[in-house]
Amino acid sequence: MMDYQSLLSDKVKQTKPSGIRRFFDIVSEMKDAISLGVGEPDFVTPWAIREAGIYSLERGNTHYTSNWGLAELRHEIANYLDRRFNLKYNSNTDIMVTVGGSEAIDVCIRALVNDGDEVLIPEPSFVCYTPCTILAGGKPVPIVTEQENGFKLTPEALKAAITPKTKLLVLPYPNNPTGAIMTHEDLEKIAAIIRETNILVLSDEIYSELTYGVTHVSIASFPGMHERTIVVNGFSKAHAMTGWRLGYAAGNAEIISAMVKIHQFAIMSAPTTSQYAAIEALRSCDGEIEHMKNEYNYRRRVMVDGFRKMGLECFEPEGAFYVFPCIKNTGLSSAEFCEKLLYSKKVAVVPGDAFGASGEGFIRASYCYSIKNINTALERIETFVKEIK
Repeated sequence: MMDYQSLLSDKVKQTKPSGIRRFFDIVSEMKDAISLGVGEPDFVTPWAIREAGIYSLERGNTHYTSNWGLAELRHEIANYLDRRFNLKYNSNTDIMVTVGGSEAIDVCIRALVNDGDEVLIPEPSFVCYTPCTILAGGKPVPIVTEQENGFKLTPEALKAAITPKTKLLVLPYPNNPTGAIMTHEDLEKIAAIIRETNILVLSDEIYSELTYGVTHVSIASFPGMHERTIVVNGFSKAHAMTGWRLGYAAGNAEIISAMVKIHQFAIMSAPTTSQYAAIEALRSCDGEIEHMKNEYNYRRRVMVDGFRKMGLECFEPEGAFYVFPCIKNTGLSSAEFCEKLLYSKKVAVVPGDAFGASGEGFIRASYCYSIKNINTALERIETFVKEIK
C-alpha cells in the first residue's frame, strides 16, 4: 500500500484545515441547525449586478479575459478607490483582478516572500494569512492584539516584532473575527514606524465599506505608504457577491506585475461573467451597499446586546460583520463551547482559536444572517450558557 503521507509536501502537512469550514460542514448536515459561523451575506446579489452578468452571457462574452482582468473593470476599480478612499492608481499597471480577495492575498505573499522571510500577522485574524505564508516558505510571526486596546495593532507591539528578517506586515482591518478597526490616528503611528524600514504592507480591506459610525481609512493614503502598500479588496462582502469569486489587488506596478506572473500560470484569468457584473457593481450600487450596511448595523446592536444580556463580555465591533464575545467565564475552552453548543442546541459559531492562539477564550459569531435566525440563535445560546454555568 502506498504511504501517501510520505509523498505529501511538508509545507502542506504543516498547514491545518480551516477551523471555520469544519463547523460549516457539520451544520450543513444537521436538521434545524442555525449557523452564525460563515461570513457570507444573506442578501442576494443586487439585481443590477446579476442582470449585468446575465446580459454579458447573452452577448456571448464567455472567453478568457486578459490575465490582468478586463481593462474596463480595472478602470472602474481605479475610479472607485479614488472616490471612496482617496487612493490613486494607474488602471493599466497598478491593478489586477483575482479570484476573490483570497487569491490576491496568496499571490501577494508568494510574490514577495523568500524562504525564511518573516511576515508579521496581527492576531486574532482571518485564517488564510498564516497558511499562505508557510506555503510560500516564509515564517509567520503573530502579533497578539488585546481586547483592552480594541484589538488594534499598537505601535509598541509592532516595534517589538520587527527583526532584520521582517519582509511584510499584514494589516487586516476592518478585522475578521473581532470587528476591530484602525482609525486615522492609529494608522498614522503604524505608518511612521514602517516608513523607517524596508517592510512592505499587505492591507486587506475587504470590509472597508462595512464600518459603523466611522469611515474606513487606508494606510496606503498616508505619505510614503502608497508605494509600499498592496491593497487587497473585492466584491464578496460589501456587494454580496461571494459566489462570483472576484477580488483585486492595487499597488506598485512592479509588485503587481510580479503577482500577475503567478496568477497567469496558476489561474489564467478571473471569471469573465463576474468581471462584467462587477463593472455594474462599481458604477451603480453604492445605494445597495448603504442599505445592506444599515441592516448589518441593526443586527450588530442586537447581537452585542444579546451576548451582554446573557453575561458574556462582548467587545463592540466597529467594522465587518462579526462579534467576538469572551466565553472564559463559562469554564469551557473555545472548541468545547462551540462543539457542545452545536450538538446540544444546534447553533454553529466558530472557536476563537481558529483565528490564532490568542483567540482562545472567545468565539466568533457572524451577524450577516437574518434577524429571525439571529434572535433564535441568541435564545438558544442564552439557554446553553445558563445550563453550563
